Amino acid sequence: MIDTKLTILIAGDMVPTKSNEQLFIDGEISLLLGDSLYTIFQEADITSINLECPITTCDNPIEKNGPNLKTHPETMKAIKKLNPSVIGLANNHILDYGKEGLIETCSLLTRNCIPYIGVGNTIREAELSIHIFEQKGLRIGFYACAEHEFSIATEHSPGANPFDDLVTGDLIKALKNEKSLDILIVLYHGGKEYYQYPSPRLQKVCRHLVEKGADLVVCQHSHCIGAYEHYLNGDIVYGQGNFIFDMHHPLPKESLVLSYELKKGRKPLLSFIPIKCKSDGSGTIYHARDAEGKAILQGFIERSEDILRPDFIEKKYSEFAKNMLHTYLIIVSPFGKWFSRFDRYILRGKLIKRLYSKRKLLALKNIVECEAHRELLINVISVKEEVL
Repeated sequence: MIDTKLTILIAGDMVPTKSNEQLFIDGEISLLLGDSLYTIFQEADITSINLECPITTCDNPIEKNGPNLKTHPETMKAIKKLNPSVIGLANNHILDYGKEGLIETCSLLTRNCIPYIGVGNTIREAELSIHIFEQKGLRIGFYACAEHEFSIATEHSPGANPFDDLVTGDLIKALKNEKSLDILIVLYHGGKEYYQYPSPRLQKVCRHLVEKGADLVVCQHSHCIGAYEHYLNGDIVYGQGNFIFDMHHPLPKESLVLSYELKKGRKPLLSFIPIKCKSDGSGTIYHARDAEGKAILQGFIERSEDILRPDFIEKKYSEFAKNMLHTYLIIVSPFGKWFSRFDRYILRGKLIKRLYSKRKLLALKNIVECEAHRELLINVISVKEEVL
């Protein structure tokens, strides 16, 4: 009997780092994943990964807030062995080494016959970037977009496909209909790092994408496992954690690989494969099973139940915001790290709060919250950058 079931695996952020780069160069994909997880990937019909850095020899990083990530072209040996069906490039690091780094990345992927999505030579090209699979009687589209963080394409320069409140939903609706897709999977690179719940806005965004035609929305970027919601006829995963990305982490280095099973005429079946980063410093991961895997999934299930409670998301995010107050006041202040440490650990945050009076905070809120003020502020800062 012919098997008509189609299995899609969706993995999170991947960056070869110092701890595991040699394994990538040597093509040791089974050591990077472990035998069980490697077998799962080999048996899947379609696999997707978010490549969180350019693959380049370029040594000219762009000026940005946060680290500039990249990996050497020789790491393509392991990436190719992983046999990804499509790679998402719409993220906040893909332009870390500018146009040169992005072009080299796309060229390497093309030469190795690996399709990619979420970038373009212009914003219009990036917006229309989609990859479609036709397998077992189904047409499945993959689409990727990212929040605005130093990597976005413009009308005249290459980069990542931005999420735009006024554009992205309608694009998704048009692509779903015009391409006659049975299933549309959206990879959304956004949300707050290390926060395990959706913000009120993120939930609205993801629900909006489902309303416009997305069947599965996967939020990446947060570096941690979040929560899950079934909404209307779609599924939303608010954070799946890293795939292979050995980085400093305030939370346990746990994540999920999503398994999305399709069969023509039946509803999709979404399940979750728990994985962990080994604690031996090797930067390798493994399939977490038995009690270890159950504990990871139980936390995910509990958070997924939490977000269904009335007002939970708003209250939880408000608590998170209070804890982040000092951090954000320091970021927008002209003072350096020594002031921050002195104020945080010696004065318990009292000084920075005194410097920001209620009147100043209201002005700051107005500038950030009002669309017209925010748009102008971004352009004012851009002009200042050019002057400096």
